[in-house]
Amino acid sequence: MSRRSSTTGAASAGWPDPASGSAVSERTIAKLLERLRRLPPQTSLTLGQLRAQYERAHVAFPLEGEVTLQVLDTGPVRGEWLLPAGASDAVVLYLHGGGYVIGSPRSHRHLAADIALAAGTRAFTLDYRLAPEHPFPAALDDAVVAYRWLIASQRVKPGRIVLAGDSAGGGLVLTTLVALREAGLPLPAAGVCISPWTDLSCSLPACDPQRPSHDPLIDHAVLRAMAHATMGRRSLRDPRVSPLFADLRGLPPLLVQVAGGEALVDDARQLALAASEAGVHTTLEVWPRMIHVWHWYARMLDEGQQAIERVAQFMHGALRQRAEADPA
Repeated sequence: MSRRSSTTGAASAGWPDPASGSAVSERTIAKLLERLRRLPPQTSLTLGQLRAQYERAHVAFPLEGEVTLQVLDTGPVRGEWLLPAGASDAVVLYLHGGGYVIGSPRSHRHLAADIALAAGTRAFTLDYRLAPEHPFPAALDDAVVAYRWLIASQRVKPGRIVLAGDSAGGGLVLTTLVALREAGLPLPAAGVCISPWTDLSCSLPACDPQRPSHDPLIDHAVLRAMAHATMGRRSLRDPRVSPLFADLRGLPPLLVQVAGGEALVDDARQLALAASEAGVHTTLEVWPRMIHVWHWYARMLDEGQQAIERVAQFMHGALRQRAEADPA
Protein backbone atom coordinates (compact mmCIF):
# COMPACT_ATOMS: atom_id res chain seq x y z
CA MET A 1 0.00 0.00 0.00
CA SER A 2 1.57 3.25 -1.09
CA ARG A 3 1.13 6.19 1.24
CA ARG A 4 1.62 9.89 0.61
CA SER A 5 0.68 12.02 3.59
CA SER A 6 1.73 15.15 5.37
CA THR A 7 2.22 15.21 9.11
CA THR A 8 2.15 17.91 11.74
CA GLY A 9 4.32 18.62 14.75
CA ALA A 10 7.64 17.76 13.11
CA ALA A 11 9.30 21.13 13.44
CA SER A 12 8.56 21.42 17.15
CA ALA A 13 9.90 17.92 17.65
CA GLY A 14 13.29 18.84 16.18
CA TRP A 15 12.73 16.96 12.92
CA PRO A 16 12.27 18.35 9.40
CA ASP A 17 8.69 19.50 8.89
CA PRO A 18 7.07 17.51 6.05
CA ALA A 19 4.16 19.92 6.02
CA SER A 20 6.34 22.82 4.88
CA GLY A 21 5.68 23.02 1.13
CA SER A 22 9.11 22.33 -0.38
CA ALA A 23 9.78 19.05 1.44
CA VAL A 24 6.39 17.66 0.46
CA SER A 25 6.14 19.01 -3.08
CA GLU A 26 9.68 18.23 -4.22
CA ARG A 27 10.34 15.22 -1.98
CA THR A 28 14.05 15.25 -2.84
CA ILE A 29 17.11 14.15 -0.97
CA ALA A 30 18.66 17.60 -1.39
CA LYS A 31 15.82 19.25 0.53
CA LEU A 32 15.97 16.62 3.24
CA LEU A 33 19.74 16.97 3.63
CA GLU A 34 19.40 20.73 3.88
CA ARG A 35 17.05 20.36 6.83
CA LEU A 36 18.94 17.56 8.57
CA ARG A 37 22.13 19.61 8.58
CA ARG A 38 20.37 22.23 10.68
CA LEU A 39 20.00 19.78 13.57
CA PRO A 40 22.48 20.09 16.47
CA PRO A 41 25.68 18.04 16.00
CA GLN A 42 25.41 14.67 17.73
CA THR A 43 28.65 15.30 19.59
CA SER A 44 27.05 18.35 21.25
CA LEU A 45 24.29 16.25 22.85
CA THR A 46 24.35 14.11 25.97
CA LEU A 47 23.07 10.55 25.89
CA GLY A 48 19.86 11.72 27.52
CA GLN A 49 19.41 14.43 24.90
CA LEU A 50 20.07 11.98 22.07
CA ARG A 51 17.46 9.64 23.49
CA ALA A 52 14.93 12.44 23.90
CA GLN A 53 15.53 13.65 20.34
CA TYR A 54 14.92 10.16 18.98
CA GLU A 55 11.79 9.70 21.09
CA ARG A 56 10.18 12.80 19.57
CA ALA A 57 9.93 11.02 16.22
CA HIS A 58 6.55 9.59 17.21
CA VAL A 59 5.30 13.18 17.42
CA ALA A 60 6.84 14.16 14.09
CA PHE A 61 5.51 11.07 12.34
CA PRO A 62 2.25 9.99 14.03
CA LEU A 63 0.33 6.90 13.07
CA GLU A 64 -2.63 7.19 10.78
CA GLY A 65 -6.06 5.83 11.61
CA GLU A 66 -5.65 2.67 9.58
CA VAL A 67 -3.13 1.25 12.08
CA THR A 68 -4.14 0.10 15.57
CA LEU A 69 -1.50 0.47 18.28
CA GLN A 70 -1.32 -1.94 21.21
CA VAL A 71 1.38 -1.29 23.83
CA LEU A 72 2.81 -4.15 25.91
CA ASP A 73 4.61 -2.62 28.88
CA THR A 74 4.52 -5.54 31.31
CA GLY A 75 5.54 -9.16 31.15
CA PRO A 76 8.57 -10.95 29.79
CA VAL A 77 8.34 -9.19 26.40
CA ARG A 78 7.76 -5.47 26.01
CA GLY A 79 7.03 -3.59 22.84
CA GLU A 80 4.28 -2.45 20.52
CA TRP A 81 1.89 -4.25 18.23
CA LEU A 82 1.10 -2.33 15.04
CA LEU A 83 -2.01 -3.75 13.42
CA PRO A 84 -3.05 -2.43 10.00
CA ALA A 85 -6.67 -2.98 9.04
CA GLY A 86 -7.04 -6.23 7.12
CA ALA A 87 -3.51 -7.43 7.89
CA SER A 88 -2.60 -11.06 7.33
CA ASP A 89 -1.44 -13.42 10.07
CA ALA A 90 2.22 -12.83 9.16
CA VAL A 91 4.32 -10.80 11.63
CA VAL A 92 7.31 -8.52 11.22
CA LEU A 93 9.42 -8.68 14.36
CA TYR A 94 11.04 -5.26 14.12
CA LEU A 95 14.31 -4.45 15.90
CA HIS A 96 14.91 -0.72 16.04
CA GLY A 97 18.17 1.07 15.43
CA GLY A 98 20.04 3.52 17.64
CA GLY A 99 23.47 2.04 18.21
CA TYR A 100 22.16 -0.20 21.01
CA VAL A 101 22.03 2.86 23.31
CA ILE A 102 19.13 4.99 22.01
CA GLY A 103 15.82 4.33 20.27
CA SER A 104 12.63 2.51 21.20
CA PRO A 105 9.38 1.23 19.69
CA ARG A 106 8.10 4.81 19.90
CA SER A 107 10.97 6.27 17.90
CA HIS A 108 10.52 3.66 15.17
CA ARG A 109 6.77 3.32 15.34
CA HIS A 110 6.16 5.06 12.02
CA LEU A 111 8.82 3.06 10.17
CA ALA A 112 7.61 -0.33 11.41
CA ALA A 113 4.01 0.70 10.67
CA ASP A 114 4.91 1.82 7.14
CA ILE A 115 6.55 -1.56 6.47
CA ALA A 116 3.57 -3.44 7.90
CA LEU A 117 1.16 -1.36 5.81
CA ALA A 118 3.12 -1.91 2.62
CA ALA A 119 3.38 -5.65 3.26
CA GLY A 120 -0.15 -6.10 4.62
CA THR A 121 1.17 -7.79 7.77
CA ARG A 122 1.24 -7.15 11.50
CA ALA A 123 4.36 -5.78 13.18
CA PHE A 124 5.73 -6.15 16.67
CA THR A 125 8.45 -3.64 17.59
CA LEU A 126 10.55 -4.95 20.45
CA ASP A 127 11.48 -2.74 23.38
CA TYR A 128 14.85 -4.37 24.02
CA ARG A 129 17.13 -3.21 26.81
CA LEU A 130 19.69 -0.51 26.01
CA ALA A 131 23.33 0.01 26.90
CA PRO A 132 25.17 1.24 28.85
CA GLU A 133 22.64 0.39 31.57
CA HIS A 134 22.18 -3.04 29.98
CA PRO A 135 25.28 -3.91 27.95
CA PHE A 136 25.80 -6.86 25.61
CA PRO A 137 24.23 -9.40 25.39
CA ALA A 138 21.00 -7.85 26.74
CA ALA A 139 19.61 -6.80 23.34
CA LEU A 140 20.36 -10.18 21.79
CA ASP A 141 18.86 -12.07 24.71
CA ASP A 142 15.69 -9.95 24.49
CA ALA A 143 15.35 -10.55 20.76
CA VAL A 144 15.62 -14.32 21.17
CA VAL A 145 13.06 -14.25 23.99
CA ALA A 146 10.70 -12.20 21.82
CA TYR A 147 10.94 -14.68 18.96
CA ARG A 148 10.26 -17.59 21.30
CA TRP A 149 7.31 -15.65 22.73
CA LEU A 150 5.81 -15.06 19.29
CA ILE A 151 5.91 -18.79 18.58
CA ALA A 152 4.90 -20.15 21.98
CA SER A 153 2.56 -17.53 23.42
CA GLN A 154 1.23 -15.78 20.33
CA ARG A 155 0.99 -18.98 18.28
CA VAL A 156 2.69 -17.46 15.23
CA LYS A 157 4.22 -20.06 12.94
CA PRO A 158 7.95 -19.48 12.33
CA GLY A 159 7.34 -19.50 8.59
CA ARG A 160 4.99 -16.53 9.03
CA ILE A 161 7.60 -14.37 10.76
CA VAL A 162 10.09 -11.98 9.16
CA LEU A 163 12.83 -10.37 11.25
CA ALA A 164 13.56 -6.78 10.20
CA GLY A 165 15.62 -3.95 11.61
CA ASP A 166 17.67 -0.88 10.82
CA SER A 167 21.22 0.14 11.70
CA ALA A 168 22.11 -1.61 14.98
CA GLY A 169 18.74 -3.34 14.67
CA GLY A 170 19.79 -4.62 11.25
CA GLY A 171 22.86 -6.20 12.80
CA LEU A 172 20.70 -7.54 15.61
CA VAL A 173 18.49 -9.26 13.03
CA LEU A 174 21.52 -11.25 11.90
CA THR A 175 22.89 -12.13 15.33
CA THR A 176 19.39 -13.17 16.39
CA LEU A 177 19.06 -15.46 13.39
CA VAL A 178 22.42 -17.06 14.23
CA ALA A 179 21.39 -17.48 17.89
CA LEU A 180 18.11 -19.10 16.85
CA ARG A 181 19.97 -21.49 14.57
CA GLU A 182 22.43 -22.36 17.32
CA ALA A 183 19.53 -23.04 19.70
CA GLY A 184 17.98 -25.44 17.21
CA LEU A 185 14.83 -23.37 16.82
CA PRO A 186 12.85 -23.24 13.57
CA LEU A 187 13.94 -20.13 11.69
CA PRO A 188 11.69 -17.36 10.35
CA ALA A 189 10.91 -16.93 6.68
CA ALA A 190 13.44 -14.16 6.07
CA GLY A 191 15.54 -11.33 7.42
CA VAL A 192 15.51 -7.68 6.33
CA CYS A 193 18.54 -5.54 7.18
CA ILE A 194 18.31 -1.79 6.54
CA SER A 195 21.68 0.02 6.67
CA PRO A 196 22.91 -2.70 9.06
CA TRP A 197 25.75 -2.16 11.51
CA THR A 198 27.61 -5.45 11.23
CA ASP A 199 31.11 -4.55 12.48
CA LEU A 200 31.21 -2.72 15.82
CA SER A 201 34.99 -2.40 15.51
CA CYS A 202 34.30 0.10 12.69
CA SER A 203 37.29 -1.25 10.81
CA LEU A 204 35.97 -1.09 7.25
CA PRO A 205 37.08 1.68 4.86
CA ALA A 206 33.74 3.49 4.64
CA CYS A 207 33.77 3.87 8.44
CA ASP A 208 37.14 5.66 8.45
CA PRO A 209 36.59 9.08 10.09
CA GLN A 210 39.10 10.57 7.62
CA ARG A 211 36.95 9.53 4.68
CA PRO A 212 34.62 12.27 3.39
CA SER A 213 30.94 11.57 4.05
CA HIS A 214 27.85 13.21 2.63
CA ASP A 215 25.62 11.56 5.22
CA PRO A 216 24.79 13.78 8.22
CA LEU A 217 23.17 10.99 10.24
CA ILE A 218 26.25 9.08 11.43
CA ASP A 219 28.98 10.74 13.43
CA HIS A 220 32.05 8.51 13.56
CA ALA A 221 32.97 9.50 17.12
CA VAL A 222 29.43 8.86 18.37
CA LEU A 223 29.30 5.53 16.56
CA ARG A 224 32.50 4.35 18.24
CA ALA A 225 31.30 5.60 21.63
CA MET A 226 28.10 3.59 21.19
CA ALA A 227 30.12 0.47 20.36
CA HIS A 228 32.19 0.80 23.54
CA ALA A 229 29.11 1.58 25.64
CA THR A 230 27.57 -1.64 24.39
CA MET A 231 30.59 -3.90 24.72
CA GLY A 232 32.68 -2.44 27.54
CA ARG A 233 35.92 -4.44 27.63
CA ARG A 234 34.60 -7.20 25.38
CA SER A 235 35.88 -7.63 21.84
CA LEU A 236 34.07 -5.42 19.35
CA ARG A 237 34.45 -8.27 16.85
CA ASP A 238 32.51 -10.75 18.94
CA PRO A 239 30.32 -12.45 16.30
CA ARG A 240 27.35 -12.30 18.67
CA VAL A 241 27.28 -8.52 18.16
CA SER A 242 29.28 -8.08 14.94
CA PRO A 243 27.68 -10.58 12.56
CA LEU A 244 30.21 -9.83 9.83
CA PHE A 245 32.45 -12.27 11.74
CA ALA A 246 29.74 -14.88 12.40
CA ASP A 247 29.08 -18.24 10.79
CA LEU A 248 26.08 -17.39 8.62
CA ARG A 249 25.41 -20.82 7.18
CA GLY A 250 21.82 -22.02 7.16
CA LEU A 251 20.16 -18.63 7.57
CA PRO A 252 16.92 -17.80 5.72
CA PRO A 253 16.88 -15.42 2.72
CA LEU A 254 18.17 -11.92 3.43
CA LEU A 255 17.43 -8.51 1.96
CA VAL A 256 20.14 -5.95 2.67
CA GLN A 257 19.50 -2.31 1.76
CA VAL A 258 22.07 0.44 2.23
CA ALA A 259 22.81 3.95 1.01
CA GLY A 260 25.73 4.23 -1.37
CA GLY A 261 27.52 6.99 0.48
CA GLU A 262 26.84 6.20 4.12
CA ALA A 263 29.42 5.16 6.71
CA LEU A 264 27.93 1.64 6.95
CA VAL A 265 27.90 0.88 3.24
CA ASP A 266 30.88 -1.48 3.60
CA ASP A 267 29.21 -3.17 6.59
CA ALA A 268 26.33 -4.04 4.27
CA ARG A 269 28.42 -5.00 1.26
CA GLN A 270 30.78 -7.24 3.19
CA LEU A 271 27.91 -8.82 5.08
CA ALA A 272 26.08 -9.60 1.83
CA LEU A 273 29.25 -11.12 0.41
CA ALA A 274 29.87 -13.23 3.51
CA ALA A 275 26.26 -14.43 3.59
CA SER A 276 26.31 -15.35 -0.10
CA GLU A 277 29.57 -17.24 0.33
CA ALA A 278 27.93 -19.11 3.22
CA GLY A 279 25.16 -20.26 0.88
CA VAL A 280 22.50 -17.81 2.08
CA HIS A 281 20.20 -16.42 -0.61
CA THR A 282 21.06 -12.74 -0.26
CA THR A 283 19.75 -9.68 -2.09
CA LEU A 284 21.89 -6.55 -1.75
CA GLU A 285 20.52 -3.18 -2.78
CA VAL A 286 22.84 -0.16 -2.76
CA TRP A 287 20.79 3.01 -3.23
CA PRO A 288 22.83 5.94 -4.62
CA ARG A 289 22.50 9.43 -3.14
CA MET A 290 20.51 8.23 -0.14
CA ILE A 291 21.37 8.55 3.55
CA HIS A 292 21.47 6.17 6.50
CA VAL A 293 18.03 4.52 6.93
CA TRP A 294 16.37 6.83 4.41
CA HIS A 295 13.21 4.73 4.83
CA TRP A 296 12.65 6.74 8.04
CA TYR A 297 11.71 9.75 5.88
CA ALA A 298 9.35 7.93 3.51
CA ARG A 299 6.62 10.49 4.11
CA MET A 300 8.79 13.25 2.67
CA LEU A 301 11.11 11.29 0.37
CA ASP A 302 9.98 9.25 -2.64
CA GLU A 303 12.94 6.89 -2.43
CA GLY A 304 12.08 6.12 1.17
CA GLN A 305 8.64 4.87 0.17
CA GLN A 306 10.10 3.01 -2.81
CA ALA A 307 12.58 1.21 -0.56
CA ILE A 308 9.79 0.22 1.83
CA GLU A 309 7.79 -1.16 -1.08
CA ARG A 310 10.85 -3.20 -2.11
CA VAL A 311 10.95 -4.60 1.43
CA ALA A 312 7.28 -5.56 1.09
CA GLN A 313 7.90 -7.30 -2.25
CA PHE A 314 10.79 -9.25 -0.77
CA MET A 315 8.70 -10.26 2.23
CA HIS A 316 5.83 -11.45 0.04
CA GLY A 317 8.21 -13.62 -1.98
CA ALA A 318 9.92 -15.07 1.08
CA LEU A 319 6.65 -15.83 2.87
CA ARG A 320 5.21 -17.44 -0.26
CA GLN A 321 8.30 -19.60 -0.81
CA ARG A 322 8.28 -20.71 2.80
CA ALA A 323 4.59 -21.63 2.59
CA GLU A 324 5.24 -23.67 -0.55
CA ALA A 325 8.19 -25.44 1.08
CA ASP A 326 6.33 -26.10 4.34
CA PRO A 327 2.58 -26.19 3.59
CA ALA A 328 1.77 -27.66 6.99
